[in-house]
Amino acid sequence: MKKILLFAVAAFSFATISAQQTDSTAKPAPKKKKEKPNLSNRSNDHLVFQLGYTGWAGKPDTISTGGFSKSVNLYLMYDFPFKNNPKLSMAFGPGLASDHIIFTKTYVGIKDQTSTIHFTDQSDTNHFKKTKLATSFLEVPVEFRFSKDPENGKGLKFALGVKVGTLLNAHTRSSDFENKSGSTINNYVMKESSKRFFNKQRLSGQVRVGYGHVSLYGSYQFTPVFRDGTGPVVRPWSIGITLSGL
Repeated sequence: MKKILLFAVAAFSFATISAQQTDSTAKPAPKKKKEKPNLSNRSNDHLVFQLGYTGWAGKPDTISTGGFSKSVNLYLMYDFPFKNNPKLSMAFGPGLASDHIIFTKTYVGIKDQTSTIHFTDQSDTNHFKKTKLATSFLEVPVEFRFSKDPENGKGLKFALGVKVGTLLNAHTRSSDFENKSGSTINNYVMKESSKRFFNKQRLSGQVRVGYGHVSLYGSYQFTPVFRDGTGPVVRPWSIGITLSGL
């Protein structure tokens, strides 16, 4: 009986030691690879449309603006996610951008043969009730983007970037010719076009914050509207809504 008991103890001890040695020499279990998000259905926000209210920073008090001055922009952008973090991406692409600044009872001398552009208050004489100064640009925005849910295109989105543009057209559109008391003299439209007073290139900064395909944006133009010495030193700013998709 003692021999059997001693044999059992010895066998148990041997098995325990063998198990410990096996555990110590066993290879650790391989770590599971982190699954990459499926971006096949990802919304890249290729098409970007913006509508915003626009003003001129630095506008002199002698220039009378009014009504709804606006910016209308449309871009086709290409989005490139970061390989190590698909929530981050860089995007750029061409588009068309336009600013429409509204003036009341003001003559805008866009075609005057003078060294500077004149904004003349005509409220005390015959005048056009409203004049719109419109500029259009071929523009390329470059954005650093963040998307909380890149797989589905939903959730919080943020973008920060710059826009580089070249001037395509500058013109005025004046309507409703009336006398100083506000009575209509002639209901017609006059259009004039000239780029001679304007900077041909512009550089702007922009930020966007939103959810899904809708966001709010703010932009500020670093370069002045007019060439040095040809007009007031004014810089457009804009706040509005952005719709993006595809």
